[in-house]
Amino acid sequence: MVNTTTRTAKSAEIFAAAQNLMPGGVNSPVRAFKSVGGQPIVFDRVQGAYIWDVDGNQYIDYVGTWGPAICGHAHPEVIKALHTALEKGTSFGAPSVQENILAEMVIAAVPSMEMVRFVNSGTEACMAVLRLMRAFTGRDKIIKFEGCYHGHADMFLVKAGSGVATLGLPDSPGVPKSVTSNTLTAPFNDLEAVKALFAENPNAIAGVILEPVVGNAGFIAPTPGFLEGLRELTHEHRALLVFDEVMTGFRIAYGGAQEKFGITPDLTTLGKIIGGGLPVGAYGGRRDIMSMVAPAGPMYQAGTLSGNPLAMTAGIKTLELLQKPGTYEELDRITKKLADGLLQVAKDTGHAACGGQISGMFGMFFTAGPVHNYEDAKTSDLTKFSRFHRGMLERGIYLAPSQFEAGFTSLAHTDADIDKTLTVARDVLSSM
Repeated sequence: MVNTTTRTAKSAEIFAAAQNLMPGGVNSPVRAFKSVGGQPIVFDRVQGAYIWDVDGNQYIDYVGTWGPAICGHAHPEVIKALHTALEKGTSFGAPSVQENILAEMVIAAVPSMEMVRFVNSGTEACMAVLRLMRAFTGRDKIIKFEGCYHGHADMFLVKAGSGVATLGLPDSPGVPKSVTSNTLTAPFNDLEAVKALFAENPNAIAGVILEPVVGNAGFIAPTPGFLEGLRELTHEHRALLVFDEVMTGFRIAYGGAQEKFGITPDLTTLGKIIGGGLPVGAYGGRRDIMSMVAPAGPMYQAGTLSGNPLAMTAGIKTLELLQKPGTYEELDRITKKLADGLLQVAKDTGHAACGGQISGMFGMFFTAGPVHNYEDAKTSDLTKFSRFHRGMLERGIYLAPSQFEAGFTSLAHTDADIDKTLTVARDVLSSM
């Protein structure tokens, strides 16, 4: 058991200093542990399925740098490829062959992609695709779903999930009402609400953007017919359908959620896994839409570090590893064992819980459920989750420090890791 007052003393010291240097002591809000209490641990190194903090404590990791570490942290083949790339330089700011190679791999894998543009983060990809939606259609309004997070661009910070949900902020100060007036929201999995928005805003909606499997309000899967219905509605109203697959891309299937569910959107955003752990994002889709992007077309978007050779190299090697036979079957097996096991442990110890998984993505809510949208997710017992999170952390299991975040497994997780996690979970929940 990790004693948080002695065995994490260095973490506490470093975090205390950080709070005088950075807002809240962090560079991304959820890392501050505000919703779960206690002090965050400060990482020293990662390898495979494990984390070591600056005090030398080891943890089984189910965050995986928020998704990218699908092959395991610091995979030796990725590290080797990066060493070779480093010798050629860290940044070009000019075309490189690595961009072509990764672009070809992404286009071949993702059904909606005929052309792709690389950027530096998922947020940047979503910002660009928002502008592209409006440029292509000549319309200003968009529909997003409550609890879905598409980065921190002004127009998206309306009923967003993730860190916004964790901190209890419905929106953000500094976002003008004139910007968000064109953002329409609906509950996830509610087709009738989307139909009503189209009826109320004829010929004004550029498109619909969503996480096809929600990860930023906790793990929430689409109900049967929901994605199909959105595809029909957007066709009917000559609007664009955009899948934000920053989390789901190359995680729930090699071709993402659109491959898994057989629904092809017009545009897609990607991130995380396609950078192999380095900062990267991408957006792409139909050739006629992507031809609007400068310099091919009039819609401007640029970036000095876009297509960075190190990120491209790590992404190429990661996608190569994911192409090995049996990869996604193993991810699904190990994650199902974890997700089903957690729900069984909760039931056995008398705690109401619901959740599930798809391939290497999972989640559990402390509510009887079912959870089909953000309002359902908010019925979770956040106090109970906080106690559970702290108990797991003290016993060497690192979970996302928010009830409103999905969890991630990797190919490096073993049956022994899952068995230990479930044993610890039973111990923690039995004491609550």
